[in-house]
Amino acid sequence: MSLLKSHRRAAKSGTAKTLAIFVHGYGADGNDLISLSEPLGEHLPDTVFYAPDAPNPCQMSPMGREWFPIPWIDGSSEEVARAGMDEAVQIFNDWFDETMQTEGMDAAHTFLIGFSQGTMMSLHVAPRRDEPLAGVVGFSGRLLEPETLAAEIKSRPPVLLVHGDADDVVPPSSLPEAAEALSKAGFEVYTHISKGTGHGIAPDGLGVALQFITQKMPK
Repeated sequence: MSLLKSHRRAAKSGTAKTLAIFVHGYGADGNDLISLSEPLGEHLPDTVFYAPDAPNPCQMSPMGREWFPIPWIDGSSEEVARAGMDEAVQIFNDWFDETMQTEGMDAAHTFLIGFSQGTMMSLHVAPRRDEPLAGVVGFSGRLLEPETLAAEIKSRPPVLLVHGDADDVVPPSSLPEAAEALSKAGFEVYTHISKGTGHGIAPDGLGVALQFITQKMPK
């Protein structure tokens, strides 16, 4: 039985053919992103949406959750942060497998959509899963441990990276850094910069994500 609580929005058509999973950021929870199922679901009527809550209460935002500690925010050690991430990845993967089984979906019909720390989780988890996902969308995040990626890749889903050029939480330079590392490792990478956007998801970025998901949707 999964350790994660999650939020679900059924496919608008009543018949789910694809699965989209939102992975929220540090200090938020699944409710933060599940609302995106409304605008996306209008154009993706056969998609069922999920948004799990991260396993741990956020140290710096008690009402929110965190996937793992962030040393420069909460003062934790690199060792504690790394151990927390390893544990979160295992818990998330277990939940991921269980959710796909529940919905009768395979990896080829499943998308990951991350924001901030959720992007870090998504970009770490997806390449290390045995079967390639239909696609990964990463908003306002980073690629963690790019130096270990090549040795640990098991699959190469297509990736879209979106970032605001006015982001003062995760530097906009994180996008080209992640794109370069992923491209060098053989991934198909798309990028989009939202002008005048801070640490958030702008309408143009969401539109590009919808276009990407539609294009990568299994025929």
